Amino acid sequence: MLTVTNQIKAARALLGWDQFELCKRAGVSISTIRRLEASEGFIEAHYGTVVKVCDALKCAGIHFIDGPNYGVQLTKRDDSL
Repeated sequence: MLTVTNQIKAARALLGWDQFELCKRAGVSISTIRRLEASEGFIEAHYGTVVKVCDALKCAGIHFIDGPNYGVQLTKRDDSL
């Protein structure tokens, strides 16, 4: 089963973003992104932080796919963001 952590990593890969790019666009620290992506199982972060990260990815064109087949999909690409 794909976790939110894996979805975030996969979304970054689809966008061609490194962790630093995601932290800039989400308005969170690089250590936060590293911690989010290193966690297994439940994410140990504030809900608002996860929302910021997911919103940044969604604004860039990522669609989060919910179960039973969790995943991510690039629906549009806007490099001007």
